[in-house]
Amino acid sequence: VQLQASGGGTVQTGGSLRLSCATITDIFRTKTFAWYRQIPGNQRELIATITISDSTNYAASVKGRFTISRDKTKSTVFLQMNSLKAEDTAVYFCNVGTLNQLVHNAGSLYWGKGTQVTVSS
Repeated sequence: VQLQASGGGTVQTGGSLRLSCATITDIFRTKTFAWYRQIPGNQRELIATITISDSTNYAASVKGRFTISRDKTKSTVFLQMNSLKAEDTAVYFCNVGTLNQLVHNAGSLYWGKGTQVTVSS
């Protein structure tokens, strides 16, 4: 699956970043997208999903601060991250599949490198 996650960087506590996940049009139009994050030594955490009908769900840890969205003109999914905290520091990944696969069987998916987000105090 052709995915490219980008937009990570270093930001101060309380700041914002927007991550992007670009793909080809056929995948964008037919798949559910998800953002995950992983701290070294910890399990990967599912933080947001968006379906082709723009239905969204968020982990409690990011709800109210992060927003997942789709740009149909660019075949890109975004993760707008506001009010960032030190505990948001992680490598962030995007992926695609069915909602069930993304939520319950993410280990079967192909994982790219992700993009590093560092929140400093």
